[in-house]
Amino acid sequence: MVILKLPDEIEKARASNRIVAEVLSKLREKVKPGVKTKDLDKFAEEIALKRGAKPAFKGYHGYPYSLCISVNEVVVHGMPSDRILEEGDIVGLDFGVYYQGYFGDATITLPLGKVSEKALKLIRVTEQSLYAGIEQAVDGNRLGDISAAVQSTVEDAGYSVVRDFVGHGIGKNLHEDPQIPNFGKKGRGIELKKGMILAIEPMVNAGKYRVKILPDGWTVITEDGSLSAHFEHSIAITDNGPDILSKLN
Repeated sequence: MVILKLPDEIEKARASNRIVAEVLSKLREKVKPGVKTKDLDKFAEEIALKRGAKPAFKGYHGYPYSLCISVNEVVVHGMPSDRILEEGDIVGLDFGVYYQGYFGDATITLPLGKVSEKALKLIRVTEQSLYAGIEQAVDGNRLGDISAAVQSTVEDAGYSVVRDFVGHGIGKNLHEDPQIPNFGKKGRGIELKKGMILAIEPMVNAGKYRVKILPDGWTVITEDGSLSAHFEHSIAITDNGPDILSKLN
């Protein structure tokens, strides 16, 4: 069941997402060659707690960390560790919080130092596909309009959208209906309505779309070892179109 939010609920969700945006902004300054990924996790958690927010992922279905850190061929759910980031890596940072009854969730992918042009293009196209999807998050459109916009942006650039993991509704729960695939056909799916809050999150592989989960039960990597990038915003559908909640104003 899709839960429509009232204007005051959207503002509460915005407050939660602003904390997420602040954490990701501060992480941009910390993500450098030589940094251990577990130190980034600690840093993100500390900021959230100082703002009175609870990290959303820690303990969720047993996940032991606050931040998901996905490096190079890791698609999503990369676990912080003693791994040291290196020049040329690309790093996905997925973070969420629970604050005053509502969840916020967003993701960025960053290049470390001098990276390949192939990697930079992958990051650029993935972010473009996110905004292409957001543009379709309009009252009266169909869910498939978001999915198709993401897919066409990605595939026109020669890349693949991950199919095993999708975006989602968000609000009082971290994951709510509807699921939001990053592939689909225009005009299909449920009708989009004012009051929906959606976490739109393209996961894009430089190679084929197939993925596999490592023995830790969490880390998802590309099956062919190709690079992967991930971007996400939580948005509200309003009378004035899509409202990006997880951005710094």
